Amino acid sequence: MLLTPAIAATSIQAASAQSFEAISPEEQASDQPSVSLDPLNSPYPVPWNWVMKTYEDVSSQQGSGVRYYRSHSLLSPDGEYAAYSRIQMQVQPELYRSQVSSVMFLEHLRTGKLQEVKASSPLAMHLLLRGKSAAPGIISILSPIGWSQSSDRLLARQFEGFFNTSDVSDYAVIWHRYKNRTTTLAPAQTYHNHAMSILLGWSQTDPDRVVFRVGELGDEHWQMWTVAENGQTTPAASIEQPIVFGLRQMKLWAGEQIAFR
Repeated sequence: MLLTPAIAATSIQAASAQSFEAISPEEQASDQPSVSLDPLNSPYPVPWNWVMKTYEDVSSQQGSGVRYYRSHSLLSPDGEYAAYSRIQMQVQPELYRSQVSSVMFLEHLRTGKLQEVKASSPLAMHLLLRGKSAAPGIISILSPIGWSQSSDRLLARQFEGFFNTSDVSDYAVIWHRYKNRTTTLAPAQTYHNHAMSILLGWSQTDPDRVVFRVGELGDEHWQMWTVAENGQTTPAASIEQPIVFGLRQMKLWAGEQIAFR
């Protein structure tokens, strides 16, 4: 058994609950062919095709600028909430100086009220604290991947790293509608051994835990681990099948929205 320090919880506003259809990682990935490329080969891909094409388009004109991408919406099983992300890319002539950041929103569909969810992972906090003086090359993308069956928690993937390096990994961000807070966590190996982790979803054997695949470049066999919200990291059971719930909804926004300035 390994123990990793829990990352600070962040308070935000709350929501409401019930149940729905499970989404397998394979269904999530096949549902979004336009963004299937992912640096970690995650079952919940970030829009990496858009990131690289945006850089190529802007740099080919020997320019720089800011571009935006708004993701699909992920509806809660009870139909009360929609979660989505707005991704921002600050493009520089050199890729290693460019930067990708994001904001994740929860929308209460009956009132239209928006609330923001933030990760407290290392690079997300660095961007928050340093602002425009943050280190170049940072990639920090927070995106919703699934709800709990009762709609009381939202699970999001925080993918972060640096351009032109293999230093990338996932964190899990959990929003609690009744506890009115978010928690960011990762397997102990991510902190202590600088291993890569890939978020896979909620644990089926223990719904209060999340499942990661963990390994290093060159490893043939990555191990699966489950992580509790206090950071306790344990090997996943051999029968473990990660799962998420919710409904991917494109019609609310007529597909991904792309803008620039």
